[in-house]
Amino acid sequence: MTDGVDVERQWALPDEAATEALAVHLAAELDDGLVLYLHGPLGAGKTSFARALLTALGVGERIKSPTYSLIEGYATSQRPAWHLDLYRIADPGELEWLGLDALADPAALVLVEWPERGAGALPAADLELRLDYAGSGRRAWLQALTARGSQLLQRMPRVTAK
Repeated sequence: MTDGVDVERQWALPDEAATEALAVHLAAELDDGLVLYLHGPLGAGKTSFARALLTALGVGERIKSPTYSLIEGYATSQRPAWHLDLYRIADPGELEWLGLDALADPAALVLVEWPERGAGALPAADLELRLDYAGSGRRAWLQALTARGSQLLQRMPRVTAK
């Protein structure tokens, strides 16, 4: 997307509270469904970000990591939400038995950790979040991949990483 709109933003995340704050900001701007791919090495904060986002959207139940179940579903105050962790998937064909049809709902929030392991079996991402280590903290990049993602990204606070 190069039509003059912001397609990427960066944030410095010195601690877990900053990661949670970024998720809360995203939740506040979310007014429609969204497919968000979460990238980063083990321990970079993908699951922490997903939990904070789901909590900010009104999920009142315990938010479990889908590391072993592969997918967890939640009802937020405004939309269904799905959290997938595909770390243990060796081949996208393994996802067939999960019944991923619900992920195609345009009103749903779909959060996917390790999306490259489900290539071809997942809905296309509106946004990609990349988390990585930066000294004793983390750094985050959000990149818009669709018009819906770009509109959301434009509403996010303009705090840039150092």
